[in-house]
Amino acid sequence: MITILCSGSRGDFQPYIALAQQLKKLGKAVRITGSKSFESFIRSYGIDVYPIEADIETLNVDPKLLKDAGSSDNPLKMLLTFNKMKEYGIYMVNDYYSACEGSELIIYHPGCTIGYFAAQKFGIPSVLASPFPMHKTKEYLSVVMYGKTKSNALTNKISYAMIQGMLWMASKDSVKGFWKKSFDKSPDNFGCPFERHTDKKHPAIVSCSNFVFKRPEDWNQNIYQNGYWFVEEPSEYTPSDELADFLNTGERPIYIGFGSMTSLEKHEDLAKMVAAAIIKSEKRGIICGMGRLLNLSKSIIAIDSIPHSWLFERVSAVCHHGGAGTTAAGFKAGIPSIIVPFSNDQFAWAHRSYDLGVGANPIPKKELSSDKLADAIKFALTDKIVTNAKILGQNIASENGAAACAKIIVKCLERY
Repeated sequence: MITILCSGSRGDFQPYIALAQQLKKLGKAVRITGSKSFESFIRSYGIDVYPIEADIETLNVDPKLLKDAGSSDNPLKMLLTFNKMKEYGIYMVNDYYSACEGSELIIYHPGCTIGYFAAQKFGIPSVLASPFPMHKTKEYLSVVMYGKTKSNALTNKISYAMIQGMLWMASKDSVKGFWKKSFDKSPDNFGCPFERHTDKKHPAIVSCSNFVFKRPEDWNQNIYQNGYWFVEEPSEYTPSDELADFLNTGERPIYIGFGSMTSLEKHEDLAKMVAAAIIKSEKRGIICGMGRLLNLSKSIIAIDSIPHSWLFERVSAVCHHGGAGTTAAGFKAGIPSIIVPFSNDQFAWAHRSYDLGVGANPIPKKELSSDKLADAIKFALTDKIVTNAKILGQNIASENGAAACAKIIVKCLERY
């Protein structure tokens, strides 16, 4: 049994589901360990689950803390939020360790470093699986500072120290506390495990296209980046009659949705602002995840959650918060992006989209207005941006990161 340790929101789980799907195709038994609130979602893809009993709801996580996490728009705020969130980790680590027992290989999200030390304890291989580039390089800034400062030897070094430090901070105390309670000592060689890839027993894999951030030449040879990890939907999505009619009538609309950001706190004026921007841009639009809106123009429709892989192929551009997964889906669809970053690494993907010439200049949530959004939509739909986005989509389609990384994992397993 291969066990995947994951944490985060629904979007955070999707790349790991993609990885599990490819491992199953190679004949491997695999399960994902994560919050029980995502159990049915993961199982809908035919993937086994080891549910974690403790989650955001059962732990009664302070709503203000969740709000802060969703609005950490600079590295200092991110650091402070990670420091506050770490206290909840100790309630989950026991279940994560239990999930590792009896496994033959452990794959772990960088926020679940218990996987590395559990594998070390059991004498089995472990694989660090990151949803974004996080290993030290001199070639570009990490996603906590990209687009916020100029890249040079010093800023690059600081940026990777920050991202690795924050991720390690989120789990180190809970791992150490669990180990001392269970084994009366700290784990052997206790310390940040993110650069320990000196042999093929502990490789790292990264979900990122080489056409978005090229794999750095100065990475260790046991760090692999072969493309994004995209899920394969279990069945073709069937839209409502209302949505189907809307899509089949008139030009392709703009998609606007901000994912989990709009569930963290109320953004009562956001939907109105978005609707006004669509009208000002003189385009048709789909507003997603902001409730059933009243008195909308006939050129706009409001919907709930929907598979991005299905909808993004049917719209002319996507406007979203800049989550790594949503950004990847937009890039893959080969359409322009308008990114409104709220927090954390979203600013990096917003700036990368603009730097690649496939999207509009980022509009931070704090600076968003209907006029700015309308102008961004018009810019994103200019011929040059449309052409660049189409080419990027074609390039990303030439990669299959999940399948390539699954083969690396199987080779690691067979070798040890």
